This record gives sequence, structure tokens and C-alpha cells, in this order.
Amino acid sequence: MGALSMIRPVLLVAAPFLLALGLILPLVRFETLYFFNKTPSLIEIVLSLWQGGDGLLAAIVALVSIVLPFLKMISITAEAMGITAEATAAGGGAGSLFYRRVVPHLSKWSMMDVLLVAIVIAAAKTTGLADAFTQPGLWCYAASSMISGLLHSLMGDASGPK
Repeated sequence: MGALSMIRPVLLVAAPFLLALGLILPLVRFETLYFFNKTPSLIEIVLSLWQGGDGLLAAIVALVSIVLPFLKMISITAEAMGITAEATAAGGGAGSLFYRRVVPHLSKWSMMDVLLVAIVIAAAKTTGLADAFTQPGLWCYAASSMISGLLHSLMGDASGPK
């Protein structure tokens, strides 16, 4: 149990740090010709959708890819620090309820963004429209998602819905 208690704080710091890097670093690089390439970050993709008139799609992507991962990490951190346990003992268990009911559902969908980017890369390569290459932002986002899932499992009550 000693190693577990030592690694949890490191993971609690690493997950949000990697999420932040995943949001601002380029996710993928598309090269259509020798002189034309794009390397958008997740935030740039959301802004591009918004500015292009796709407000609903931009809001959905921002909610699923940015807001929900932050809520999940805040909830896991609060649970790890015992904040929700204290609230439950005091009679205000909304935080613990969120952790026990909502976080398991978020965990099931946390790798969906990484999967979608992988599908886009495969589609771009197989159709011949462009060459596509993963960039550090995708790896940081994926690592953050996996670490937050691991943290959820390490918290002891990762049973959630199956």
C-alpha cells in the first residue's frame, strides 16, 4: 500500500498537467502538399468550429473534450483529498454523489476523443486526401485520460455502472 500512497499524488498532478498540454499543443498534422500543412490544437479546433458558424458542434466538442474532463479531474482530486467524504459526513454529499454516479460514466467516454482523432488520421491517409501524423497534444490528452481512469480505479470505489 506504500507505493500506492506515493504514486497517487504524482498522478493527481500529472493528469491535469497533461490535459492542459493536450488542449494547447497540436493534436494532428495534416500535410496535403509539400508546402501546405496544418497542426491545430483542440482549443483551435473548437474556435475554428465556432468561427465557422458551427456553434452547436463547437459547444458539443468543448463540453465533451474540455469541460467534462476538467469536471472529472476536479471530482477525482476532491475525492482523493477527502473533501467529499467530509461533506458527506456533514450531510451535504452532493460532491460524493457526483463522484460515485457521474464519474464512472465520464470514465467510459474519456478516450472517445482520442479514438475520433485516430479515425480522422486513418481516413485522411487511406483516401489520399492528406498525410496525417499524430502530434504531442494527442499523446498528452490520451495520457491524461488514461491517468484519470487509473486514478478513478485507485480510489477504491470504481465499481460504477458496468
